[in-house]
This record gives sequence, C-alpha cells and structure tokens, in this order.
Amino acid sequence: MKIETLPLTSAHPLSTRRLRWRKPAIALAVIALAGGGWFALQGKGTPPAAAAAAAKKADKPTVFELAQNDVVTVESRELALRLPLSGSLAPLAQATVKSKVSGVVLDTSVREGMKVAAGQVIARLDDADARARVAQQSALLKEATARLAMATKNEANSQALLKQNYISQNSFDTTRNSVELAQAAVDAARAQLDLARIALNDTTIRAPLAGVVSKRYVQAGEKLSPDSPVMAIVDLQHLTLDAQVPASDIPRVQVGQDVRFKVDGFEKRSFEGKVARINPATEPGSRSMLVYISVANDDGSLRAGMFAKGEITTEKSAPRPIVPLAALRKDGARDVVYRVDGGKVVAQPVQLGMRSEAEGMAEVTGGVEAGAVLLAVPLDGVKPGSEVKLAKAANSAAPAPVVAAKKG
Repeated sequence: MKIETLPLTSAHPLSTRRLRWRKPAIALAVIALAGGGWFALQGKGTPPAAAAAAAKKADKPTVFELAQNDVVTVESRELALRLPLSGSLAPLAQATVKSKVSGVVLDTSVREGMKVAAGQVIARLDDADARARVAQQSALLKEATARLAMATKNEANSQALLKQNYISQNSFDTTRNSVELAQAAVDAARAQLDLARIALNDTTIRAPLAGVVSKRYVQAGEKLSPDSPVMAIVDLQHLTLDAQVPASDIPRVQVGQDVRFKVDGFEKRSFEGKVARINPATEPGSRSMLVYISVANDDGSLRAGMFAKGEITTEKSAPRPIVPLAALRKDGARDVVYRVDGGKVVAQPVQLGMRSEAEGMAEVTGGVEAGAVLLAVPLDGVKPGSEVKLAKAANSAAPAPVVAAKKG
C-alpha cells in the first residue's frame, strides 16, 4: 500500500493573503519616509533664514521714546531762597480815644466799622460847665489886668517923686514890687483862662488818626469822667505781620527783604510786604524771634488779627539758566546733566550756583544755556549715546525698534 503525503490545502491561500497585505504597507512606509525626509530638509533650511533675520534686526539701534514729562527745557530766570513764616496781622497804628474831661455824652456820631478821618468829631459832651469856667477866668484876667495898670501908674508917679526927693528909695521899690506882683497875677489869670478854653475844647472829642472804629464804649446820655474810654480806632491802611522765625534762621533775615504771604479766605490772592524790624530777643518759652513785616493795605481788604502764612526771600540770583535738581547726576567729582542733542543723549558737565531745595531747582553758571533739552529724571537703560525721540516728534528715518523709557 503506497501512502502519499499531500500538502495542506490552506498553505497556498495564506501565503497569498500575506503578500497582498505587505505591498500596501510597504508603499505607506515609503511614502512616510519620503515625507519625513522632505520635512527634515525643510527644517534644516529654516535656521539660516531666521538667523539672518535676527542678525538684521540686531543691527538696528534701539530708540527710546521719551514722554513729555521725561524731559525739561532749560529756562533762564531768577532763583530765590525763601524762608517760611507764619503769624498774625496787627494794625501799625491804633488808639483807644479817652475823655479828657468829665461830662455827659450828648451824641456819638460814629459806629463800629465806620471809617473816620484824622480830626473828625466822634463824640460831644455837655459843655455848659466848661463855658462857665471860661467866662469866669476871663473876668479874673480882666481884674488882674486892671490891677496891673494901676500898679504901673503908681510906679510912674513914684519915680517922678523920687527924682524930686519927695519919697525915699524904699518907697519907690515898694511901688515897683507891686507892679511885678500885678504882672504875675495877670499871667496866672491868663494861664487859667487857657486851661478853661482847653477844657471847653475837650468837650468835643475828635479822632486822633484816620482809620476804622473797632469799638464804641459809650452811648448818648452817659456820664464820663476823665480817662474814660470812648472809641477804639485802628488804622487798616498800614498793617504789620508779626511772624515767628526760628532763631537759627535769623542771620538770613535782613531789614528790607521781600515777603509774600497768603491769608485764610483769600486762597487765590497773595499779598506782599517788607521786613521792617527784627526783635532782638527770643520769645519766652520758644526759640523763635519775632520779625515785623510792613504790609500796605490800600484797599482795606485785610483785617487785624488775620492769620497769614508766607515766605521771606532771603537771597535772589541774577537771571540765569536753571535746571531741576532731579536732572543732576554725578560723574566722579563733576556735576553733569543728560542733554538731548540730535536725537542722542549727551553727558554735559555743568557748573552750579545757588540751590533751592524748596523749588527743587539749581542755578547753572556754566555748561548749558536756556533752551537746551535735558532728561528731567533718571530713566532705565538711557545713558550717554542712547538714541531717543520725543513721543510727539515726527521721525522720518527708517523704522527702528522703539522702547518706552522707564523711570529708574
């Protein structure tokens, strides 16, 4: 019996199926490898282009853009040193008018707040008694004058008798003495009459100075005695600002220095004055000294007792260029400023004069002139040689990277 080994019937069909599956897979792999190679070639070509662009960008300078408040234009004007002060206003002249004689008040013609002129009648007293005394003293004067006339006549007669030796020298001397006594009586009576007339005149009370009535002490019908207050008058045309200044600052204060001040209630208005006097002693309980400032108050807007705050100009320079203190920098031992010239920052050495911490400014005696443009404040990254431009300035050059300057 012959046994034959026959091949499996499924072997051939399986191999055929594997071959059919492998062909598309190989095609896909080839395509993927080709695409990857293409992308790899493209990727290798990009860095040189990017590097060239970056290098080109790096070649362009950075331009810092400056805001308007980052720069300042140098101006030429006076620079002053000032000393702050405060105090209250007081009238330069004031008076409390008092009665010189006794009497009943007939009328008072003025009231508080009314203006009066020097010599104006402000009150009247009953003058009946004063007129009677004037009449009495007039009569006494006439009597004394008559006695003097009689004594003079007797002296003339005695002198004639003495020449004829009818009377002695002692008799004549007695007659002469009577004349002298009569003359003294006349002089005394005349003086008493003058006093009576003065008393009569004092029944009319007048303002001793021009000003404003601040207080009325009497009313019509009241009885006054000598030295009784009648009216208080203040002169508001000329005021004095009594200001306290620390004793350590007094050496800076001189008579004639200008003063500017403001008063509560007049916020939009400033007033002027001049140093008139300096008190030689410090105020009790403090280390301050009083400085008296003369203030002209022609329009009468200021009042006595108002509080004022201001400054004394202790020193003033001639008109010169001034720069902000914030714009100053140190380059070793030199003072420099950063000047904007032709779109670039330049370190400019300067010579300084007076400094005013209150204004935040310094006087420049050399180095820059009026009209120069400076950096007003330190800015991050901006240094000598940096290119800058103002925010509102037109730039016709080729575009360049612009960086906003930041304050340091």
